[in-house]
Amino acid sequence: MKSLKIAILGTRGIPNHYGGFEHISEYVSAGLVKRGHSVTVYNSHNHPYTANTWNGVNIRHCYDPEYVVGTAGQFIYDLNCLMDARRQKFDVVLLMGYTSSSVWGRLYPASSAIITNMDGLEWKRSKYSKPVQQFLKYAEKLAVKHSQFYISDSRVIKEYLESKYHIHSEYIPYGADVYTEQEREQVSKSDALKEDYFLLMARMEPENNIETILEGFNNSNSRREFVVLGDTGNRFGQFIRHRFKNDERISFRGAIFDNTKVRALQNNSYLYFHGHSVGGTNPSLLEAMASEALIAAHNNPFNKSVLNADAFYFSNAHEVREIVETVQRTGNEQLMVRNNLNKIAFQFNWGKIVDEYESFIVECYERKNSERITAARG
Repeated sequence: MKSLKIAILGTRGIPNHYGGFEHISEYVSAGLVKRGHSVTVYNSHNHPYTANTWNGVNIRHCYDPEYVVGTAGQFIYDLNCLMDARRQKFDVVLLMGYTSSSVWGRLYPASSAIITNMDGLEWKRSKYSKPVQQFLKYAEKLAVKHSQFYISDSRVIKEYLESKYHIHSEYIPYGADVYTEQEREQVSKSDALKEDYFLLMARMEPENNIETILEGFNNSNSRREFVVLGDTGNRFGQFIRHRFKNDERISFRGAIFDNTKVRALQNNSYLYFHGHSVGGTNPSLLEAMASEALIAAHNNPFNKSVLNADAFYFSNAHEVREIVETVQRTGNEQLMVRNNLNKIAFQFNWGKIVDEYESFIVECYERKNSERITAARG
């Protein structure tokens, strides 16, 4: 197999200090390097990692004015990355999302195979105003127009793209690694009080149903602690902290990027709440499954396509309260945990995901190259 020169754009950079696309870019980039490819990931100049390589992956640091000018800075950052990528002559450019890059679609490197991971219906996110939602629909159309190949990380997204735009997209979800004995041994017993608390881990955004979950718990008669992981520094996070400040059972721990600690918290929770309602296959959900957490998830097609019958589901605060007050850790619940672990082992393991990315990237390169040769002969 030919060694390809591959670029990954559209993230704040690796190693992950932000979210899902950064998370998958870590694994895919390092995995592709191990398979013999040359991989470059574009990082914001504000990223805390300042070296030029990471686990064999080349890092290109581009100016990112987001922290100076706000959201508009994302568009400038993506433009800077694209202009640099045009000079590097990559075989393949993989764009993680389209929100602030598709407006520059006419500047995508013409000689590269352009693959876009189409993200999770960004225009549905309730945090955005109506004008922003309309722009995101437009950006989605531009991504479809200017990309040559597409990836969906959820079967729901794949079906949407086929129905809306009549395009084929390759279904490749996120991955996770099974929680190992070595990871268990790294956590002290005081940090791993088995089944003593409920757990929620999410960005502080309305569509993650954080208020619904905490309201249901707040109204319950539970004596357990409720641990919340996520940066509460934004406006919505501050609102959530203020609203539930009088419930001493609720503990806001901030964002934690130490994967060993996060997985220990997931593994040892009595019940893990997953409130995400928009987007594709969510990495924190897969890691909770891999960490053998019992899961209660928001009732929507994205979550159900991953969990199937192996979770409790809620749509409102009343249903959250009912789950909190009635959930058990008996035979049926343990079967749910085992079934989800098997899904990770056979459907969502990182080795399989990286193999699928490599296979699709090579296929896209060969198709692009074939078209170039045909055009030259014509």
